[in-house]
This record gives sequence, C-alpha cells and structure tokens, in this order.
Amino acid sequence: MSSVISVENLSKKYIIGHQKQERYTALRDVLANGAKRLTKKLCHPFTAYEGDPAHEEFWALKNVSFDIQQGDRVGIIGRNGAGKSTLLKVLSRITEPTSGRISIKGRVASLLEVGTGFHPELTGRENIFLNGAILGMSKAEIKKKFDEIVAFAEVERFLDTPVKHYSSGMYVRLAFAVAAHLEPEILIVDEVLAVGDAQFQKKCLGRMESAGKEGKTVLFVSHNMVALKSLCEKAIWLNAGSVVENGRAEEVVSNYLQNSSEVNMHQVWDNPTTAPGNESVKLHSVKIAYEGEASGESLTVATPLDWEFQFWNFEENALLSFNVALFDNLDSCIFITVSPAKNYPKGIVKGLCHIPGNFLNDGVYRVRLFIVKNMSLAIFDLDNVAIFEVHDIEREGPWYGKWIGTVRPKFKWETLATKG
Repeated sequence: MSSVISVENLSKKYIIGHQKQERYTALRDVLANGAKRLTKKLCHPFTAYEGDPAHEEFWALKNVSFDIQQGDRVGIIGRNGAGKSTLLKVLSRITEPTSGRISIKGRVASLLEVGTGFHPELTGRENIFLNGAILGMSKAEIKKKFDEIVAFAEVERFLDTPVKHYSSGMYVRLAFAVAAHLEPEILIVDEVLAVGDAQFQKKCLGRMESAGKEGKTVLFVSHNMVALKSLCEKAIWLNAGSVVENGRAEEVVSNYLQNSSEVNMHQVWDNPTTAPGNESVKLHSVKIAYEGEASGESLTVATPLDWEFQFWNFEENALLSFNVALFDNLDSCIFITVSPAKNYPKGIVKGLCHIPGNFLNDGVYRVRLFIVKNMSLAIFDLDNVAIFEVHDIEREGPWYGKWIGTVRPKFKWETLATKG
C-alpha cells in the first residue's frame, strides 16, 4: 500500500531573539541599529544571525522521517517542547519546513489549537461554509453535511452568533465537527480536545475511530496515553525534535512512560523571556518538598508533601487558579486538585498545596499543571512539571508485595467484637 504521508529528513529551525536590556537608548540608536540589521539580512539572508549573541538558533525538528499508510491511526507522543505541534503545523502547511521533503496525498483537515481556521467576526454558520470552501468542497457538499455538523457540535442556538462570543468549549466542539465531517482524507488533531468535557471527548474519539475504519488517516497528539492507545494502532515518539521510536502504539507508549520516570522534583526558570508560557503567564518555579528531604531520607507513603508553584502574571486583576493533575506511571489520573480562583495583580503568583501522608500508594508519579482564567479557560498547560517516586514503608506481617489501587489512605477505623 502506498504512503499517504511521507516525511524525509524534515527539519524546522527558528531564530530566537534575546532583547538586550539597557537603561536608556536614544531613538536614533534604535533606528541606526535596526537599519544595520536590515542591511545585513538583505545582503546575507542565510548568515544574518550567525555569531549574533542576540539571536539563537532553535531546531524544533531535526531530520524527522516516517511513512503513514492510508487508514492508519497514528499517535504522536513526547514531552512538551518535543516538536509535536511543530510537526503537525508543518504537515498542515501552516509552517514551512527549513529543510527536508513532505509528500501528502489527499485533503487535510486540521484542528491544532482553539481559534485555528475560524474567522472571529463570522458566525458559526458562515465559518462552516468558509472552512468547507478552504477544504475545496462545493456549497452543495457542505450543505449535505451541515445538519450533521451542527448536531455533533451542539451549537444550534448560537449558529448565527459570531464565534468570537463562543466559549472555548463551544469553539472546539464546532471546530472539531467541521474538521471531522467535511470529508477529509487526512484528519490532524492536536490536544485541543482537553478543553472539552468528558462526554464530548468520548464523541470525538469515537468519530476519529470511525474515520479510520472508513479508510481515513488520523494523526492524533495527546498526553492522555489511555485515550491514545485506545484510538491508535501506531505511535511516533518525539524527543528534542527527533524521532525516538516509531511502531506499535502499545510498545511505543510503554517505552515512553518508562523513559519519562526520572525523578525531577524542583525546576526553576529565572528568565521570563525563555520560561514556558505565553503573553498572559510564564512559569517561574515548581517544587515538591517533604520533611526529611534535606537529610536524604526517602519519600514514603507516610510522608506529607508540599507542592509549590510560582508564575509571572502579566495581566492586571486577572482571575486565575491553579489546576493540578497527578498521574501514575500507567498514565491514569489519580486526582485533580483546584486552588480557589482569585484576582491577582501583575507580578509573581505563588500557590502552595499540601498533600497529607498516608494517602498515595508507592510508585512513580508525574504532575501536570494548568493555569485557568475566569474559572473556565486553561491559558497554560504543562505536563511533567515534576516527577517523584513514593517508596513503601516496613509493614507488619509476612507480606511485602505491592498493594493494589492508586491510593492507600489511612482512615480511622473502629472494630468491635460482639457476642453471638
């Protein structure tokens, strides 16, 4: 069977600018320096930034190669910054590669992030027809699918409202419905489905599974390994822009989870320009602390934990909260905890969460951090912000095996013996 997607030695380079901080710069100096940089770039377009300490090369993808057959459902996995989203943007023709070759056979529909592909001033109805036209469909073809799209998205009441007034959930429901129903040969979906509720996610996964059975090709990026394994037969593992493994989803995911279990309990980003985040927030530090850490004692099932998070807030009076999800080594979510939503001024925001002892089972855990605005919109999402291991303690009795369950809380018990 011939490949519908063929990627050979694909690379993508970005130039990261580091703005030099100066106490005072005259306008004439700004104009002169700008003119010098423009002249250098025009005269030497490929070497304009070489040796320039104010600019740094960053290779988001490096010599990536793979082939995907028609009807394949392929998961793309890897840590944040591994190159997953960049790969999907290149395959969707949103971003040009720096080098390499891509061959795609068929009509591609992409759902990469909230807002991609929709015009905010147009209504939901108008955007359905606009997206269909972009995909090369006739008006008659779009009309044939129109009712099915609207029913799937559940936005009938707001169909003639400009989408800029939609909530993030409504936006994603309509965007996915359009991408999945307008007869693409290839469907590319990034992890925007995390915005939707559980019922909607189930509908989306079912639709992507049906698309694969109909002979459509699906590329799916997700941090939810359970959902990815249930949908995809194959997986590609990316790390630092390169392919680590390409094969059966079950094997690739298992190897990825084992590799991701290195303990990392403290991370600091001192420079807000290079810290993970966006124009609204940037992550400053993450720390998991426990009593006895300084003396090198092990973290056990009986040890209380303190989770500390700090981030820069760039919006005055923003209503924000921390949402923290804890996952075990099988990628099952143990729990999600949410801080109270508060209005914060600009500056560093700190959150501290206390996890009691005698709650977690022994094992390796990872922390995923969301920062949520207005109690509904996740404006920041970073997985693997911390990874830690909980050890067992010596127990009474002859059995020292692994306890079943993801938690093992020590509840208060009362036992009574009664006469028969």
